[in-house]
Amino acid sequence: MTWNLPERVKRLTLPSYRYSEHDLEHLQVVLAEDADRAALGVAAWEPASPRDLPVGKTGLLLHGLYVDPGRQRRGVGSRLLEAAVTAAREQGVDGLLVKARPEAEGFFRARGLKPLPVVDPDRDYPHRFWKAVTRNQ
Repeated sequence: MTWNLPERVKRLTLPSYRYSEHDLEHLQVVLAEDADRAALGVAAWEPASPRDLPVGKTGLLLHGLYVDPGRQRRGVGSRLLEAAVTAAREQGVDGLLVKARPEAEGFFRARGLKPLPVVDPDRDYPHRFWKAVTRNQ
């Protein structure tokens, strides 16, 4: 609800941003909790489509990274992102792909993700970022 969108758009699209039981069959999900087991944030990822990745690379797609607005700027998002990077490394892929909201570009840039060029404006999401990982040996 903190995205820079008209309230009507938020209200109409919010149901599509909720994970269903079916989604959870295909996503890896990590939940960040505080000491009282209250949810602070969640990250979810899945194998990325080869057509979205840099040429010749394999990767995971960070499907979502959400932190409770009252808990932001405390390292929760960074820890969730690191969990996704660790998963990419453990799964032996080349990196992590992020399709960010424009408001989140600064977060991903600050954590070393590199913007990917838009090669085909009709197909490429304009706010894509890539984090290369070193594979586990």
